Amino acid sequence: MKIAILSRNASLYSTTRLVEAARARGHQARVLDPLRCYLRIAPGAFEMHYKGRVLGGFDAVIPRIGASIAFYGTAVVRQFEMMGVRAVNGSDAILRARDKLRSLQLLARERIGLPTTVFGDNPDDTADLLAMLGSPPHVIKLNEGAQGQGVLLAEKRSAAQGVIEAFRGLYANFLVQEFIAEAGGADLRCFVVGGKIVAAMQRQAPEGEFRANLHRGGSATAVTLSAEEKRTALKAARAIGLDIAGVDLLRSQRGPLVLEVNASPGLEGIEAATGIDVAASVIRHIEAGATPAPGKSARRART
Repeated sequence: MKIAILSRNASLYSTTRLVEAARARGHQARVLDPLRCYLRIAPGAFEMHYKGRVLGGFDAVIPRIGASIAFYGTAVVRQFEMMGVRAVNGSDAILRARDKLRSLQLLARERIGLPTTVFGDNPDDTADLLAMLGSPPHVIKLNEGAQGQGVLLAEKRSAAQGVIEAFRGLYANFLVQEFIAEAGGADLRCFVVGGKIVAAMQRQAPEGEFRANLHRGGSATAVTLSAEEKRTALKAARAIGLDIAGVDLLRSQRGPLVLEVNASPGLEGIEAATGIDVAASVIRHIEAGATPAPGKSARRART
């Protein structure tokens, strides 16, 4: 197969591992900067160029689309889809995952456990908004933040109101959530591939920090998930429509709660913590659903 990997940086760990795994299994893999892909759209005709050359002949595309380029990146993924190329994580699913508010609404509709969340716009409603949530501490997070950026903990109601006023002054969209104290600064990252959990780790926040993201200095160890945690993670990935997902859970007194469903989960931390070749799992999933690219004959994937 010929596989395109959309990534701004070919030297990133996750990108290089996917390239290595694809080539190890006998496939061609090419890294494309999505911002260098440009599109021609005409009635019944979709064309894409990259650095002055026509792109074509791909069997599958693996999007690694960051939050900062979500609009343009998903347009590129959509163009691949229109050209008949299978996208591992479709453009619409990526956009659903990028919008935290929309994701939470979709999860809540499926009765999936999550921290109680409130959302509002008018400053006159802030007091009642926080009253709807309950007593502090409150977690305030930007709607499209990533890797723990734009996530703050307000210990008191006055602090929450101050942060909310600051975010509104920046015209930022944000959510306010209950703080799950019993989680103890830890969360679970469940790596879902094709309806199966292929690896899981527990991330622990450093002393004095409530965010367990590895980019924030958190540590990671392999973890065994309960049956309920597995069901919750798989149901969350399905609700957002993702084939490949990093589902973040909190362990709470009322069961597992979904913090986030990530459409471009990193490989470095979870491969290091678990020793599992997650990149190979992604490539095997592509092989399992492989169809020949437009105008190409089918090729047998090496097992």
